[in-house]
Amino acid sequence: MANRVDAAIIGAGAAGLAAAVRLARAGVDVLALEARDRIGGRAHTVMAGGFPVDLGCGWLHSADINPFSRIAQDLGVAIDRTPPHWTRQAAAPNFPSADQKSFRQALAALESRIEAAAALGRDQPVSQLMDANDRWFPLLNAFSAYYNGAEFDQISTMDYAAYRDTEINWRAPDGYGALIARFGAEAPVALECPVRRVDHRGRLARLETPRGALEARVVIVTAPTPLIADGAIAFTPDIPAVREAAAGLPLGLADKVFFGVDRAEDLPVDSHLFGAPSRTQTGSYHLRPFGRPIIEVFLGGRHARELEAEGEGASVAFAIEELTQILGSDIRARLTPLAATAWATDPWSLGAYSHATPGCAGARAALGPAVKERIIFAGEATSPDFFSTAHGAALSGVAAADRALALLGDFRATPLERGSREFPGVR
Repeated sequence: MANRVDAAIIGAGAAGLAAAVRLARAGVDVLALEARDRIGGRAHTVMAGGFPVDLGCGWLHSADINPFSRIAQDLGVAIDRTPPHWTRQAAAPNFPSADQKSFRQALAALESRIEAAAALGRDQPVSQLMDANDRWFPLLNAFSAYYNGAEFDQISTMDYAAYRDTEINWRAPDGYGALIARFGAEAPVALECPVRRVDHRGRLARLETPRGALEARVVIVTAPTPLIADGAIAFTPDIPAVREAAAGLPLGLADKVFFGVDRAEDLPVDSHLFGAPSRTQTGSYHLRPFGRPIIEVFLGGRHARELEAEGEGASVAFAIEELTQILGSDIRARLTPLAATAWATDPWSLGAYSHATPGCAGARAALGPAVKERIIFAGEATSPDFFSTAHGAALSGVAAADRALALLGDFRATPLERGSREFPGVR
């Protein structure tokens, strides 16, 4: 089998789909190779309890400049502009209003110190700017576990400060993952086709897969950083600088649990609770998103990894216990587990979204350039300021596609001699 394309893309998440759509619309013979049996990557909407829920990304962050806001409008997909639940803490005896205000002040003060340290070029762990004896130290680390996927001792000050956020956050009631999948529906994708090796020694790069080899003039790699750093996707010859950059951008962990709730009308709509504000090992609870009889639970960082390691059902059991402590014993019988994630043990992601470790703030830029004018890296981890987001991934995919177009040049005048036009498994 001698299959050849102008451009091959590894991965069909937001970055890979954006690159594939851009290239296909430009008339390029392009194919994305996706290890999963679906497109979307870490964006995945499923039905649970009769409602669509997002197992991965769920918020259109920086929605006023997020390209998926426009894409949703073009596709006729509904967007909800209700302010996010974390701006409306539900009344709870474990976190009274005065404490909520005090915590917000502590977070704002920490972020001011981060900005000041970054302005001086100090790429240190954020934890070095914190007082371990401060009453809000545990909850600040819990916040980081949800926000970054890791506690502040693992977070680069420079990288944290580089993130760009307009603080406009919208949602897709039918699912962000569903929106991304609909956007990518026109992309040519071979599913269940993981790439094991990219041999870039010859005139054409050769991608080795369980379904055979595919040759391409240009390769765009959008796989999560752990798969690059650990050699799950190997390069021949090796590219140590790329693997080193990927290792400095590990994926943190943010898992979710969803419950259906009987008699949900006594819970406030689109509001928020912390399980135990006095500790880092706690959950973040979104009550009744979109007014639905659902509770969405966020678990992050080391705590989420420990729960995954305990096995199936551990995160559900933990969340039930915390909700019982907050809302009373009556809630236990009213909860029905609907879905739970385990992104750290998902073999095609090994985590949720990237963060730069201390000293590695430059790794995002290092991961981006083309290698020998043939291999281009994209994905949320390569975004300089919108990392950890679906729109950051998509924008990086578009940029990679534009670079590929420049590298391909006058491909229309000298088309590749092809074997089969269809790679096995193209959906």
